Amino acid sequence: MNLTCNSTLEDMRIGSEEKIAGPLTFHQLALIIAGASTVVSYIASFYLMWRHATNYTKPHEQRQIIRILFMVPIYATSAFLCIWYYWHAVYFQVISDCYEAFAISSFFALMCHYVAPDLHEQKEFFRHMRPVKPWVWPVTWVAKCCGGDRGPWRTPKSGLTWFNIIWIGIYHYCFIRVAMTITAVVTQYFERYCESSNSPVFAHIWVIAIECIAVTIAMYCLIQFYIQLREPLAAHKPFLKVLAIKLVIFLSFWQTIAISLGTSTLHIVSPTAALAYPDLKVGIPSLMLCVEMALFAILHLWAFPYAPYVENAKTSYYPVPDPSMGIPPRENEHGPKMGGFMGLKAFGDALNIWDVIKAFGRGMRWLFVGVKKRHNDPSYQAKPDDIDTSYPMKPYGAPHPVGKSTDNLPIATEFRRSTFGMPQSSVDPAPEESAGLITNAQPNPASPPRPPNPYMDIRQPQLYDPTPSGIYTPYEDPRGDIGVAHSRYEYDPNEVYNNQGGSTAGWSEPQGAPRPQRTSTQVRIGNALWGDRNQQGGAI
Repeated sequence: MNLTCNSTLEDMRIGSEEKIAGPLTFHQLALIIAGASTVVSYIASFYLMWRHATNYTKPHEQRQIIRILFMVPIYATSAFLCIWYYWHAVYFQVISDCYEAFAISSFFALMCHYVAPDLHEQKEFFRHMRPVKPWVWPVTWVAKCCGGDRGPWRTPKSGLTWFNIIWIGIYHYCFIRVAMTITAVVTQYFERYCESSNSPVFAHIWVIAIECIAVTIAMYCLIQFYIQLREPLAAHKPFLKVLAIKLVIFLSFWQTIAISLGTSTLHIVSPTAALAYPDLKVGIPSLMLCVEMALFAILHLWAFPYAPYVENAKTSYYPVPDPSMGIPPRENEHGPKMGGFMGLKAFGDALNIWDVIKAFGRGMRWLFVGVKKRHNDPSYQAKPDDIDTSYPMKPYGAPHPVGKSTDNLPIATEFRRSTFGMPQSSVDPAPEESAGLITNAQPNPASPPRPPNPYMDIRQPQLYDPTPSGIYTPYEDPRGDIGVAHSRYEYDPNEVYNNQGGSTAGWSEPQGAPRPQRTSTQVRIGNALWGDRNQQGGAI
């Protein structure tokens, strides 16, 4: 087995090639074009970053945008240095490739902050998200061959599980890319990397293979995330942002792989008198990358504009997880400018990658611990009827009021409608006095005359007659007839109330007032709803 690296690239020095443009060789011409393209990339990118930094009104979002915009200058600088130093190109390439992982994770974090302002609310959003769209091809094809809805490639039933899978698929690439960058630098130092060879005895082919798998998974998850949320996030133009990210990564990675295979393995292209081997191996892909970065820097002016973050900008809103819930979207508010002098504080905030490290740790914890307990999450047990659609939305599994339900009792339903002002149907508006607190109900002089009481009993009223201690009596309400439909209660602040226990605590009769009378129908309704009361005021 040949353990000697083909050192043609490292040993060969350029300078004897034929001129291709006047007095310029390909290498000299490539330096001029790449340098001009890099300057354009710097001007466009840093101008846009500076405008975001000086209008730093939404730090959670703009921090990620500044990180994404940094990708263009880093790639352009790396490509230019690769052309300048052909034989040390591997060091510059791995540094730019390492930043690629942070750009992908920053774009994913930006999309998450478009959904909700922090991780807790993002999890609540995806826990409520309906419907969860199936995986895009080729996972759908693989799922059909591996058990369908019961196989390992099935679409998760819980939106939170789906979110965690996407989270891991993207943030794992940060670790893989950094690890492969360190591996490439170390093996290059010990002459075991050998970029010009694709032999398995050298580290180059293995580093490329692992990176290829990792970046494919990350980009697949990013596309899946975009497909799921492209409609709720349509106001943020996610397609243009995905295109700007995907093309940079695709061109920087795959065109380098294609040229490497064409020159080292397949020998489709061979050196000529005008193009030396370093020109083919490093010069051409690096020159193409410099020109592409200048174009992407201009594209980013439209993909990541600063106008939505200036003061008095148009208001944006967070999306709702399920349109059928009927809750209104929440406003994505602008804050004060927090970029500091000339935006320096914003740049420092963007360069702090501690949040990326924590995100990777969270993903690994869920992968090895949380995935085993994912079925305990309320999103797996909750039914549509259990979801509280009030705003602001509450998490799944929120405790419901404790007590015996009387929804299936027509009399109780009629009682609640008459007493609390509940509408007769879903289309009838509730009156203004339906506060649900009888003790605090206020009179409404503008109320129309109420119709006769349909529950009025024409028989002789039954008076409340206290019995000796230990003998329970029917439930009696000192405030009057609370079992009568369409009845109203007046509140007198001058009344003095006694203490009263049991299920009717806080309801008492005024001192010195005559005891009110109740009909037998009213007594039966009260007993059915709250039970009997004893003489001391306790409920049976």
